[in-house]
Amino acid sequence: MNVLTDNFSAYGEGFLGTVELTVYASLLALALGFLMASFRVAPVASLRFFGTAWVTVLRNTPLTLLFFAVLLGLPRFGLVLPFQLFAVLALGCYTSAFICEALRSGINTVPRGQGEAARSLGMTFGQTLSAVVLPQAFRSVIAPVGSTLIALAKNSAIAGAFSVTELLGTYRTLSELGYNIIWTFVWIALGYLIITLTISALFHLMEKRWGVAR
Repeated sequence: MNVLTDNFSAYGEGFLGTVELTVYASLLALALGFLMASFRVAPVASLRFFGTAWVTVLRNTPLTLLFFAVLLGLPRFGLVLPFQLFAVLALGCYTSAFICEALRSGINTVPRGQGEAARSLGMTFGQTLSAVVLPQAFRSVIAPVGSTLIALAKNSAIAGAFSVTELLGTYRTLSELGYNIIWTFVWIALGYLIITLTISALFHLMEKRWGVAR
C-alpha cells in the first residue's frame, strides 16, 4: 500500500488527467461520429465521399502515428495548442471513425419505409435523420458505442508518451524513485479499471432504459 499512499497525489493527478482526456475526447468522438454517419448516408455524393474517406483513413491509421501527426505536425503549420488539447483531437478524431461505423450499422436497421414516410410529410433529409432515423439507430447501438468509448479510455495511455499528464505515465516517476514496478502497475491498472467499469455501468443503464429489446 505504501506505493499508493506515498504517491497518492501523483496517482490522483494522473487519474484525473486520464478522466479529462476520456471525457473530452469522447464528446468530440460522439459529435464527429454522428456527423460522419450523417455524411455517409447523405443524398449528396460529395458528403458521402468525405465521410467514407474520413472513416477509411482514420480506421487504417495507427493511433500512435496519428498522435505524431497531430502533436508534432500541426505546430509546423502554425497551430500551437496545449499538448492535452492535441491529444484530445487525436483521440477524438480516431475514435469518431469507429463511432460512425457503429451508428451507420444502426441506421441500416431502421426500416426504409420510415424515412420515406417522413419525406412524404415534407420533412427534409436533416429533419428525417435527426428526428426519425438517428434516435432509433442510437437505441440499437448503445452497447457498441460504449465498448468503443471504453477502448478510447485505454487508448489515452498513448498520450503519456507525448508529455500529456495521464495515469500510465505515473510509472516513470515512481520507477525513478525506486518504487516496486509491479505494485506501481497494479495501482495503475486499478485506476483504469475504475474508469472503464464506470463507463460500462453508465452504458448498461442507458441500454436498460433506451436499448432495443432483443
